[in-house]
Amino acid sequence: MPFHSFFIQRHKKKGLMFLRASAFSVFFITSSHAVAGDPYEEYVLKSADFSPVKQEKEWAYKAFPSWTYMPWTYQWRIGYNDESGQWSLKHGYNGAFMDRDAMEAEGSKSGRLDWINKFGLRFYMDHAADKGILHLWDGDQLKPHLSEVHGTGIRPVPLNDVTRTKLQGYLRKHITSVKSSPYRAAYALDDEASWGHFVHPTMWRITDDAAAYPKWLAEVYGPTAPRRDKWISYEDIRPNLSAWSIKDFDASPLMDQWTFNDALWANYLGGLVEYANSIDPATPCGIVGGQAPSAFGGYDYARLMRKVQFIESYNLGSSQAIIRSFNPHNALPAVTSCFHQSVDDDIWQAWYYIAHGNRGHIGWVENWFDGKTPKDWHEQVAPTYLEVANKISPLMSGAEWLHDGVAVYYSHPSIQLGWILDAEAHGKTWVNRNNDEKLSSSSHVRHAWENMLRDSGFQYNYLSYVDVIQKGIPAEYKVLILPACLCLSDAEARQIKAFCQRGGTVIADYLPGVWDQHGKGRADGGALDEMFGTHHDSALHASDIFGGKLWVEVDQDANFSWKSYEEFLTNKNTCIKETSGFYRAVRALPVDKVNHFGRGTAVLMNLSPQWYNAYRTAGAAASAKRGVFMHHLSDAGITPRVRLKSADESTHGYEMTYWAKAAGSSKRTILFLCLNPEISGTALGGGNSVGLKSALVPVTLQFAKEVQLRDERTGKEMGSGKEFSFDWKQNEAAVVSFEGS
Repeated sequence: MPFHSFFIQRHKKKGLMFLRASAFSVFFITSSHAVAGDPYEEYVLKSADFSPVKQEKEWAYKAFPSWTYMPWTYQWRIGYNDESGQWSLKHGYNGAFMDRDAMEAEGSKSGRLDWINKFGLRFYMDHAADKGILHLWDGDQLKPHLSEVHGTGIRPVPLNDVTRTKLQGYLRKHITSVKSSPYRAAYALDDEASWGHFVHPTMWRITDDAAAYPKWLAEVYGPTAPRRDKWISYEDIRPNLSAWSIKDFDASPLMDQWTFNDALWANYLGGLVEYANSIDPATPCGIVGGQAPSAFGGYDYARLMRKVQFIESYNLGSSQAIIRSFNPHNALPAVTSCFHQSVDDDIWQAWYYIAHGNRGHIGWVENWFDGKTPKDWHEQVAPTYLEVANKISPLMSGAEWLHDGVAVYYSHPSIQLGWILDAEAHGKTWVNRNNDEKLSSSSHVRHAWENMLRDSGFQYNYLSYVDVIQKGIPAEYKVLILPACLCLSDAEARQIKAFCQRGGTVIADYLPGVWDQHGKGRADGGALDEMFGTHHDSALHASDIFGGKLWVEVDQDANFSWKSYEEFLTNKNTCIKETSGFYRAVRALPVDKVNHFGRGTAVLMNLSPQWYNAYRTAGAAASAKRGVFMHHLSDAGITPRVRLKSADESTHGYEMTYWAKAAGSSKRTILFLCLNPEISGTALGGGNSVGLKSALVPVTLQFAKEVQLRDERTGKEMGSGKEFSFDWKQNEAAVVSFEGS
């Protein structure tokens, strides 16, 4: 059977369609309620591209029940013996790592698996589908292949039936070698898997099946599907950007290629995940080394998170918050990398990431030992790892994230178009663009919105374009934020307008839905102009937006190696800065426009929030400038559950997260008070803090209503009231709970 084909079986039972995507997977898709004549909506509602693999909460928790620190033993100097096993458990390293052929290399009797079993260390297996297929080329090995990467040919290892058979053989071999262990927790198909090379700008097609792309276009576009005889590159688009007006703008030939690659990639991974399940039905399978959301590499998380059961992703470009939001019921084990930077940072990482729903760490074992002697810092971080694993993790088992009625929209086509607009500044040197999460407008805008919300005491979920088209915007949300949502389909626009008409508040920063989901400029204004009570003139050019020659506010070539947010936003910049302290987007449109639409409110800021990234690093006083955005949430009735009384510079950057935990017939809310500093990382890993505070400061929690509070770290009952005072160590977390929400 060709890899792109599938069988459909219809049953007249409960309006369900059963869709078999392969010999080992069955999907259930609800019957369509799409608007007649909208093939894209039909596509999102019905396509196997969006059908999830098995992601049941009870099943996932049984395999990976608690917070687990799994050392990736790159420089493990102390062997696999009784002494090293006891040392691991004593210092909170309660997990382990297996590589594809570790047993063969080390011997099945004296090897790592016997050691793991003896000491009860839950482990994941890396490279279960081997290496060099789903991940191409390590490090400098990329350089000889740059012409292939930037060219418009076929991926050197095309995703087809032959490749799948090879990968299935590796999976069968590697999973069979370890599935006898009761401590297996997850399988990773590969590390830093990508349909390109990480998220490096890559132009090739990922399959050699010439019929696959036309068939996919027909599914997405319906009878009006364009004929695409030539596979193109960014270089075919770039020279037009300065001349195009919005009505002339057409990036669809390029964006459709990227979306096709993303769709095929996600389905391919999903099929491998299900094949792994067929060998070992008890153990989740996914990937590690996840990258930032990007136009490249398969990191459309709305698709990817439906096709994996386990993921480790670096905290780049909001990936951790996006993964948490797309993790159904927080069921799937999601972990982060841990690179030792300092004792304070190690401690902070453990607390911060469990406060945000992570199930553990994969620790990079580099410079952990002097010869065979563990370094002293292990003694200092061990109490934290033991407390998080043995006390806090059981408390968090089964708990689910609580938001404050705020949704932040995830539009992957907007991320793609954002890259197209950002990269224009580089000219022909766009091929050298790396570290996109540190440059891209979409990443910086998301980051600003996240921190404005957190610093105002609000928690949120990302809401994906897929979920909005399939299910609408749930009534649990009062506010929907559109961060640089340049590209919106008609189907999305209908759901967003319906949400506003029902009484919701929609806040957009700039240019919402001025392009469609394919990257084509709309000829009659933005898709949401009626709702916002405004009009985006389709004759607008780049020079009409932000104030320079580019479509974006920052010349990212001139600022390729920026050191501070202020430098990034000011160097060679001609944008118009409003009295609010933020850059105006469309020069001809007003800022902060409020329009009542149905029973709801639509706010078009016509401002980029990027300056908040600079204000936040400047301190508490400068951070108050977020009020120009945040007062609209207050106007919508969003208020913090809990405040920090008399917050000042000493506590600037604090964050509270909330989790709902079933407690008999009622629920308890678990509250974490933690520090939210800047994060550093690269395509090779990270999630470390920047500017971390570690002082012991007195704080007072102010609740909106009276609660009976318990300190979960000490077990102390703190009594009943609205205010509770204690000392907070800022690189740790205060953890308290109370009945109700």
